Amino acid sequence: MNFVAAESPAFRTSLSGVPIKPLYGPADLADFSAQGEIGRPGQFPYTRGIHESMYCGRLWTIRQFAGFGRPRDTNRRFRFLLDQGQTGLSTAFDLPTLMGLDSDDPRSVGEVGRLGVAVDTIDDILALFDGVDLQKVSVSMTINAPAIVVMAFYLAAARQRGCDWRQLRGTIQNDILKEFHAQNEFVFPPEPSVRLVVDLIAFCTRYVPLWNPVSISGYHIREAGSTAQQELAFTLADGQHYVQKCLERGLSIDAFAPRLSFFFNAHNDLFEEVAKYRAARALWAEMIRDDYGAKSEASWKLRFHAQTAGCSLQAAQPEVNVVRVAYQAMAAVLGGCQSLHTNSMDETFALPSEQAVALALRTQQVLAHETGVTNTVDPLGGSYFVESFTHKMKQDADACFRAIADQGGMIAAVENGYFRRQIADAAFEYQTAVDRKEKLIVGVNSFQQPDRDPIAVMEIDPSTEPDQIASLQLIRQSRSRADVTRSLDALRHAAEHRDNVMPSLLQAADDRATVQECVDALADVYGRFRPAAAW
Repeated sequence: MNFVAAESPAFRTSLSGVPIKPLYGPADLADFSAQGEIGRPGQFPYTRGIHESMYCGRLWTIRQFAGFGRPRDTNRRFRFLLDQGQTGLSTAFDLPTLMGLDSDDPRSVGEVGRLGVAVDTIDDILALFDGVDLQKVSVSMTINAPAIVVMAFYLAAARQRGCDWRQLRGTIQNDILKEFHAQNEFVFPPEPSVRLVVDLIAFCTRYVPLWNPVSISGYHIREAGSTAQQELAFTLADGQHYVQKCLERGLSIDAFAPRLSFFFNAHNDLFEEVAKYRAARALWAEMIRDDYGAKSEASWKLRFHAQTAGCSLQAAQPEVNVVRVAYQAMAAVLGGCQSLHTNSMDETFALPSEQAVALALRTQQVLAHETGVTNTVDPLGGSYFVESFTHKMKQDADACFRAIADQGGMIAAVENGYFRRQIADAAFEYQTAVDRKEKLIVGVNSFQQPDRDPIAVMEIDPSTEPDQIASLQLIRQSRSRADVTRSLDALRHAAEHRDNVMPSLLQAADDRATVQECVDALADVYGRFRPAAAW
């Protein structure tokens, strides 16, 4: 990336540093085949969208991210959002849960329920979704290292409520590779971590066929400072690695590939983001059909959720975040997302307030019903600029794929710090451009205003942590310790013998084992990961 001063009329760059010409025309698509490279919506390679009618037939799922406090607190927010017209639930877990820790672990002090909802046992899952018809509402859960544990708790809770697993719809993130690249919420070493991802894919393919058992995520890679090109390439490379491991397990490509889903960032540069999404669909379709021999069209289609860029939100003039989010959401929709979360303006200060999250929800509703962007499929298709940018995205992603192969493949690149170095270098270049005012951020390095009165923000009830701990201790006292010990021993045995651990985890959930007890049992077999320095 070579950033050039924004004031120069002859030289501009995208947010990720791609040089942008003042004008695009037929010469930029001299070797471009409209039929071969973009085709029609709903047809290979799906550059123009995975459905023929796209939003003319059905809107994207409006899925606002929510989670804080105790399960009953988040349950109230879920009900509020559904009452306001949200069409799917998306669950944020607190840091202890994300790290596989119970609320009463000493390392959890001060974090219980702070940045998401606290979940320790199946009882918490039952309370979290109390009154929600799990066979009618699509549920998303953002969790990775202990994802298979939480999914087992969810399925056990659904079974207790009499739900048919074959009717459950939703997604669990379960993308551990991007944790090694960017977010750092990992527990086990890379190889057994990926094995757990495949365990869940295999189990859901057989027993929960409408569920997406992994959401291959570029969002956090971008939040860590990557370019759009790196986000695209690293995400698809992660997906390719999961596919390879599923095939090695003996799964049929057309049995599991249709339920693989993706999660991308929606950042500020509208056309770069649109090009990224369009390129992602084409690259994935070509990879799954041509490299892995999938026969089903459902396997070729890249389905993705988008979330507006949390890293773009600013504490200065926070109301301007509403504008940023609206443009980012438009990029996701013009790029053909299947579901969308819009961030709230106050998230630089705290978890979103009810008023702020309602405004973020209204942003999507205005976009869907007032702007006209849903009236036609892929309205930017055929644009000299957009098609040229999409083609450039594909070329840059191919170069990244080759670089990963040169490292020795995915696991080798994770272990030698390749992904971390690439992302850190990109983040440094961008911040340098901001510091030099080569990239302008309204209210931060340009168009500044004196400090004004702070906006009202949400505060977590101070009783959350002691209440959650007290609830957990009551569960420990009332359950059968012998049953818990037996189910955890079975879990260790399954891990040691490389059996699918889901059946053992379901039994552990029924016996009211905790998240940390299950994670610790797996760590007894797999060990814990300590990453090498990136430099």
